[in-house]
Amino acid sequence: MLPRHRHGDSYLALVLSGGYEEAGDGGRHRVRAGQVVMHGAFEAHLNRYDAKGSEVLDLALPSWVEPSAALMQAPDPDTAVRLAERDPNEALAFLLATMKPQSPQFIDWPDELAHAMVRDPQLRLQDWARERQLADATISRGFRQVFGIAPSAYRAQLKGRLAWRQATGGRETLSSIAACTGFCDQAHMTHAVRAVTGRTPGAWRRHVK
Repeated sequence: MLPRHRHGDSYLALVLSGGYEEAGDGGRHRVRAGQVVMHGAFEAHLNRYDAKGSEVLDLALPSWVEPSAALMQAPDPDTAVRLAERDPNEALAFLLATMKPQSPQFIDWPDELAHAMVRDPQLRLQDWARERQLADATISRGFRQVFGIAPSAYRAQLKGRLAWRQATGGRETLSSIAACTGFCDQAHMTHAVRAVTGRTPGAWRRHVK
């Protein structure tokens, strides 16, 4: 297993052979040959590989790309590989034009919880657990076993990444972004963004100008 780790750049991973399970900020997926996992900048995940391993083609995405779906199906992986041997940008353009999104497949309640937090990073974990008659300790232990991180930390990192996206892609004040992304104040948002990206929101704004 490759423990939970974070990539600073956006990229896609086209599985050429074998398979693996990925559990991260985009949910959990059991990936097989011909499928593509999309990763936005500063997303984190862990990987559990099949016994025979897997062969994967990674292609960098433009930094501004925010994947609309975490898991895609490539109809013609062989053509993508041939194009990548000549020009990775051609392979990327081909995949972006031909891939089709795949609906998430929930294996167990940790997948449902991850999906719920991705959709609403301000989700109240206790309310979610109560609706499903699950104890808080069960939620924490079971989620960590699948995703390698406690659900509260997973949610905090999602919020930090969302705040980073808004800080670098809009003109709202940082205090307004903190409020709309569910932080109690700007200082807490700054801490969360720095933990995820290595820079404060203010530093990112100066960087992208």
